[in-house]
Amino acid sequence: MKIGLVVPTAHDAVPAEGPVMYPNMTFVPHGTGVGSLTPEGYDKAVDKIIPAADALAAKGVDAIMLMGTSLTFYRGPEFNEELQNEVRKRTGLPVSSMSTAIVEGLREVGATKVAVATAYTDVVNQKLKELIEFHGFEVGSLESFGITEFGGASGKKTESEIIELAEKARENTPSADAILISCGGLRTLGVAKPLEQRLGLPVVSSTPASFWAAMRLVGENSKVSGYGQLLEKA
Repeated sequence: MKIGLVVPTAHDAVPAEGPVMYPNMTFVPHGTGVGSLTPEGYDKAVDKIIPAADALAAKGVDAIMLMGTSLTFYRGPEFNEELQNEVRKRTGLPVSSMSTAIVEGLREVGATKVAVATAYTDVVNQKLKELIEFHGFEVGSLESFGITEFGGASGKKTESEIIELAEKARENTPSADAILISCGGLRTLGVAKPLEQRLGLPVVSSTPASFWAAMRLVGENSKVSGYGQLLEKA
């Protein structure tokens, strides 16, 4: 089995989490080249998503995951749905997106009200809030790093910094029943377990949720130990 990944980077690279989580799966990437974590930066890549998916289908992949949370939600939740439907229609393959993956992850852990931590600025955070509320969840506190640079800045945030930001969101939403960490550039694979132990709440984050959802697209076992409730109870 091969899973195609439409990735937001300019180069064709599989996010590091995937091979760690699922070393026996083959992931085939195709880059689109997001310019920045802003609407203008996403505009540089969004029209390349469908051609990238077509190219992956031509390589014989068995499913396609559209990576990049904000890239798939920045034009609204309806656009995220339309984009997936168009790729399904063109390729005839199972398709999901990173935005859909975090929604499915929140549903899987039984979330209703979420405390949110992100890499984004306010304009992008508002579109994320729109996505989450569109799918029936209540958003409590939303804390962010305020990053606009694509790639380097978010990737340099340490696990400790991400945990601290998520804890702040939780402190400001005492009634939250789950934590959401949004941005595929944040390295969150090692964050969920310690956060869950500290806060007693399930944690869903962009890239781990996307690979979890991608495995489900092809009917493969998505269960992984050591990285939090979503993956351990899959």
